Amino acid sequence: MDKRLKMATIGGGSSYTPELVEGLIKRYHELPVGELWLVDIPEGKEKLEIVGALAKRMVEKAGVPIEIHLTLDRRRALEGADFVTTQFRVGGLEARAKDERIPLKYGVIGQETNGPGGLFKGLRTIPVILDIIRDMEELCPDAWLINFTNPAGMVTEAVLRYTKQEKVVGLCNVPIGMRMGVAKLLGVDADRVHIDFAGLNHMVFGLHVYLDGVEVTEKVIDLVAHPDRSGVTMKNIVDLGWEPDFLKGLKVLPCPYHRYYYQTDKMLAEELEAAKTKGTRAEVVQQLEKELFELYKDPNLAIKPPQLEQRGGAYYSDAACSLISSIYNDKRDIQPVNTRNNGAIASIPPESAVEVNCVITKDGPKPIAVGDLPVAVRGLVQQIKSFERVAAEAAVTGDYQTALVAMTINPLVPSDTIAKQMLDEMLEAHKEHLPQFFKQAKTVAGN
Repeated sequence: MDKRLKMATIGGGSSYTPELVEGLIKRYHELPVGELWLVDIPEGKEKLEIVGALAKRMVEKAGVPIEIHLTLDRRRALEGADFVTTQFRVGGLEARAKDERIPLKYGVIGQETNGPGGLFKGLRTIPVILDIIRDMEELCPDAWLINFTNPAGMVTEAVLRYTKQEKVVGLCNVPIGMRMGVAKLLGVDADRVHIDFAGLNHMVFGLHVYLDGVEVTEKVIDLVAHPDRSGVTMKNIVDLGWEPDFLKGLKVLPCPYHRYYYQTDKMLAEELEAAKTKGTRAEVVQQLEKELFELYKDPNLAIKPPQLEQRGGAYYSDAACSLISSIYNDKRDIQPVNTRNNGAIASIPPESAVEVNCVITKDGPKPIAVGDLPVAVRGLVQQIKSFERVAAEAAVTGDYQTALVAMTINPLVPSDTIAKQMLDEMLEAHKEHLPQFFKQAKTVAGN
């Protein structure tokens, strides 16, 4: 076997870490990770220790020689790493709850990665990612950065535009979740289903769907559109169904996040009701997290508990570990990831980040050209790409007016005036984690 690999996971105290460990255990025969370094910040120390203890029990039970290291020293973890994965949340779930609640006061959807919430998650996250990359350039210049941190498309955009890091791939579980959902609708194993994905993160479309190599796009759209069936959905997004004629007219398969753009009024009403009753999604997840970490504390637990799939991140381990294994082994299989467009989608700038099927090689993802997106979806994708680019610029520069433009051009925001009101309130609410806008503020958590 070749040399054993070192992997560093930033945000190692995440409740998703057992997914990643499970994926590494399953693939140890082809992906010889000898050291997994789980890194967190002091505020996450307790969770890191709980998750780390579970990870150690998991690898011991599996009988694989993966050493689990826990640390608050990011640089120590990064030194000599072959792969770096990022799965952190600046400000924790408390920050996410603000992202969700504040926009609702203005009659605007508050959501983790879309609209004002997505903007502010990006503003908090991008400076930390860029700081991690500075450390990587010094300590592990040949390592691959595999980013799960949302908003993954905006983060990948920022890395491609504002650093020299070429070995970066953004990853999301939405495409694999869509493929699993389609397989369930068709009543077949997922490995028989292939989907041509193209678009952006949380704005990706299934252009063509194949079963055993035969196109079944129209049949699948009919199944998804059927009012008595649950469509392709996710745990963290309510399934309100679709207008059947709309989907059939669209002729491509939307992802669950498209509900925020095509069903804005319904989704806003749902969020407002939830905020009054059971709480926003962040508040629900906080309770789920408490329950998960209580489970993780059980010294007899040595597997990933099935309750983890109630989070929105099911299938992350398969997506992440398949990607890393394919890079390491030069598998040249096809996977949907966030990477530099390089002309794959004709209507998106070649230097921008897109989410598209790629051939995964030892040199990274090679995007598969799809030409132009269908005219019916092209404009929305371009608008979101404009939003991502301007938002990334605002995150890097800390420029107020650029942030206001980013907020205003997002299709979920109704006017420049409301955008300014939300921007001002959210900047103040997140002041601690936005030092680029408040130069005198203390350094952002995570550094």
